[in-house]
Amino acid sequence: MLAHVIVSGRVQGVGFRYSAMNRAIQLGLTGWVQNKIDGSVEMDVEGSEELVEEFLTDVKAGLNQVMKVENMTINKSEAEKGYMKFTIK
Repeated sequence: MLAHVIVSGRVQGVGFRYSAMNRAIQLGLTGWVQNKIDGSVEMDVEGSEELVEEFLTDVKAGLNQVMKVENMTINKSEAEKGYMKFTIK
């Protein structure tokens, strides 16, 4: 499963990308995360449906005490891109 995610709220300057990468790696997921100019964060997350859902639940709850997720737009697809690892862009 592939999930393309846009996260908004207090998500830049609070370690969001690093925390997202660490959690994805812990779960064995692949993809990438990057800051967007508008202050949101964009991600592609790939792996089993169960693990991707766990990751998204963790992101929504906040991966650290400083960040605050206000909104998440998630587009899911069965067509995977074949990422080899999870990276910060």
